[in-house]
Amino acid sequence: MTEKRQLAQQVAVNRNYKDTLFRMIFKEKDKLLSLYNAVNGTQYKDVGDLRVNTLENAVYLTMKNDISFVFDFYLNLYEHQSTYNGNMPLRNLLYIARVFEDEIGDQSLYTAKVVRIPTPTFIVFYNGLDEKPEQWVEKLSLAFEKEVEHPRLELEVLMLNVNYGKNQEIMEQCRTLKEYALYVEKVRKYADQMEINEAVERAVNESINEGILKDFLTRYRAEAMQVSIFEYDEEKEREKIRRAEYQIGHEEGERKGKAEGKAEQLVAIIRKLRCKGMSTADIVAILDEKEEIVQSIIELLENGEQLDDVKIAEHFWTW
Repeated sequence: MTEKRQLAQQVAVNRNYKDTLFRMIFKEKDKLLSLYNAVNGTQYKDVGDLRVNTLENAVYLTMKNDISFVFDFYLNLYEHQSTYNGNMPLRNLLYIARVFEDEIGDQSLYTAKVVRIPTPTFIVFYNGLDEKPEQWVEKLSLAFEKEVEHPRLELEVLMLNVNYGKNQEIMEQCRTLKEYALYVEKVRKYADQMEINEAVERAVNESINEGILKDFLTRYRAEAMQVSIFEYDEEKEREKIRRAEYQIGHEEGERKGKAEGKAEQLVAIIRKLRCKGMSTADIVAILDEKEEIVQSIIELLENGEQLDDVKIAEHFWTW
């Protein structure tokens, strides 16, 4: 196995027991309610009606969500991501099933009475480096192997780009989210100029002096710095893996293309030689090719099968 393939297949750093900076900040109910209001265009004030139900049990850590809470009969699943992930609808489907299990409790699902559940809504706050629109929607049905016009099962995730300068209306309504974006921008800026430890320390000091997340960074300075360093390193590591995967795909694509070209050429030649009445042994001798390969192609030709690119790739591209 090549070094690139090993890098591409390695498991991301285990962060099951690590908070994200986003989650640390919005654990406080007043901050979370402010974020909810900004996203939904509401003006709720009473944090007492907000019930956080993020799953903390270790059983669920492999599909952990940043923040899950019930408010105004909505079950809100919020997640922050610094690396784009196309599987968020499926991940949320698995997660919401676990949350509903907790919500239902001891209620029976085998009676005529309908068990009432809060209306789920799914939002990802994205601030990765890939160029993305301000808002877009990811759908579970896009992952279905067979496309249908009206899928029986659907789950939509609203993706919000919260890089600094994006979704300014939401940012203005939730000052904490805006300050979070400013802080992340500082970390990335200084990380391009110095070691990440120094970059984070400078970003923290500068943010406190400028009143950016001042109370939070002052109160949780050491932990915030540790998480910031961890998240930045993980972001870079994932970027390396993505580049390695791209390179592997590119190299394998080139190799496959060359092999398919060889297979097509070989099939065309064998077809002509068979039309001239040559035997398998004669063709093997002329082409200096393995007998089993020549025989396999002849059998396909004689069976009247159409050797399109897909079939050639399936049968022969690894030669």
